[in-house]
Amino acid sequence: MGNPVLIGVAGGSGSGKTTVAKELFRQFQNDSVIMIEQDSYYKDQSHLSMEERARTNYDHPFAFDNDLLLFHLQELLNRRPIEKPIYDFKQHNRRPERIRIEPKDVVILEGMLILEDPRIRELMDIKVFVDTDADVRIVRRIQRDIEERGRTLESVVNQYLSVVRPMHLQFIEPTKRYADVIVPEGGYNRVALDLLSTKIRNILEEKQTVAEL
Repeated sequence: MGNPVLIGVAGGSGSGKTTVAKELFRQFQNDSVIMIEQDSYYKDQSHLSMEERARTNYDHPFAFDNDLLLFHLQELLNRRPIEKPIYDFKQHNRRPERIRIEPKDVVILEGMLILEDPRIRELMDIKVFVDTDADVRIVRRIQRDIEERGRTLESVVNQYLSVVRPMHLQFIEPTKRYADVIVPEGGYNRVALDLLSTKIRNILEEKQTVAEL
């Protein structure tokens, strides 16, 4: 059977990394694929007041429970199931329920800071960085946070200028150097997506061949 393939898809907030990850997920549905979002692994904040939680810097590496994410990835790569956490951005905290994820042949890990932690980075077979202009990213973030997370325009813009942009420059942009593939303009780059899907298919076939020997 061989070990599962782990593909990391990183990039700034609003870059289109989720679109890329979902498109790869769609293409490999028949090949036993799962998608893990780094956003599910924000730290539990039950010990903090709502006011304190609301001040969380979600764009800083310290906001993530990378130890749990690393453990879950190792479990999946060893073909063992996990209980994935669910994060509620309106409550700024984890929900009590979990989602059971069964191991599959392809694991797609999506998140802005997945290339920042060397322990997680070293598990990946393919490291992708989705590179999109800042003006496009801020517009997409405004749309998402207002529609999906109940935010106001003013709060999103203030957060972008005070937190998101400086965190991107300090922590996210530098991880581009670790990428095997850089995808300009996210999910609209058909050529890059086709090349990625071909590469993934080749890796799957190689692992299958080795397993049959």
